[in-house]
Amino acid sequence: MRIQRAVSAGGVVYRQTDIGVQIALCGRHDPPTWNLPKGTPDEGETLEQTALREVLEETGLYAKLGNSLGEISYWFDWTEEDVRFHKTVYFYLMEKQSGCIEFHDDEFDEVQWFLAEDAIKALTFGNEVKIVRRALRAIRQRGVHD
Repeated sequence: MRIQRAVSAGGVVYRQTDIGVQIALCGRHDPPTWNLPKGTPDEGETLEQTALREVLEETGLYAKLGNSLGEISYWFDWTEEDVRFHKTVYFYLMEKQSGCIEFHDDEFDEVQWFLAEDAIKALTFGNEVKIVRRALRAIRQRGVHD
């Protein structure tokens, strides 16, 4: 199997509501998963531009780019092409500005707002949970409380 490197960028999109901080997650029905929005850079795009574009496409939300939340790395196999990928995903804190989750693209079956602690419980992958926890610390430092 060949080994290739892949890079993506995405965001933790939040909004403050009367009931607390909410995080937007992207879901699939089969197999059932909840994920953070992320994707691959287009040619010439910066990671920040990629993160904003992917968030808009996958969630239907326009967001204000905040600080980096760091990155996660993982391996996955694409057996049809006999390739093993080492992927690094860079995440950014993003505050919802406008848009509507009903206008997400078809990459995911649904997008939902979750209260912060419910988002942590819903996420499928532990490495994305760590990113959301970092995001919540950063949000609290901004004086927003969940």
